[in-house]
Amino acid sequence: MEFLRIEDIFMYTFLKNNGLSVVFLLLFILALVGQTITGFNEHNKERAEEGQANVAFSAYFTSGHFLQATFENWESEFLQMALFVILTISLRQKGSSESKKFEREEVDREPSPLKKNVPWPVKKGGWILKIYNHSLSMALAILFVLSFTVHLYGSLKDENEHLALKGLPPQSWSGYVVDSRFWFESFQNWQSEFLSVFTIVVLSIFLRQKGSPQSKPVDAPHDETGE
Repeated sequence: MEFLRIEDIFMYTFLKNNGLSVVFLLLFILALVGQTITGFNEHNKERAEEGQANVAFSAYFTSGHFLQATFENWESEFLQMALFVILTISLRQKGSSESKKFEREEVDREPSPLKKNVPWPVKKGGWILKIYNHSLSMALAILFVLSFTVHLYGSLKDENEHLALKGLPPQSWSGYVVDSRFWFESFQNWQSEFLSVFTIVVLSIFLRQKGSPQSKPVDAPHDETGE
């Protein structure tokens, strides 16, 4: 009889406990690699059409083309998640699995330091607990601001690279932050994220997916709110 090694048991337990995050992390890495390779080829294709030399693959990671394309998407994702976390505190959608119920829920109660295995900020209390009470929305908001800033930097860098090729003076930070190109890049991503949230909120009223926590039970009435 073959016995499982401790390493095998650990790996199985780890994947069982963290399968959702592991799969999405792998999907993210694969998509980012795909974006980088195709973006690198597209960027050099554009440079060749303009009579410019190709950039090295290592240099592409700091180019405005890569930074703008990457962080304008991250920015919209973090904005969507931050707003969803914050707005679902007080706003409701009758019948949606993505909405809290209309009566007070477990998530609304004050944290108790007397419960077993509570996070250390709950035991600590005071200002640390006050921050921890809102740490998820704060983290998402910070990630949005950071992504927004890098998107602005990358987009400005890419714009100035194109202006330099045409022999035109570079854009300033103050001028570009109100430029239509930058806000077009932002709004085209923001609107798609808001549409996706609206879609899942509304469709989950009437449609079901057996086994998914994003869906109500298959036999739940349409007007039943929450899981």
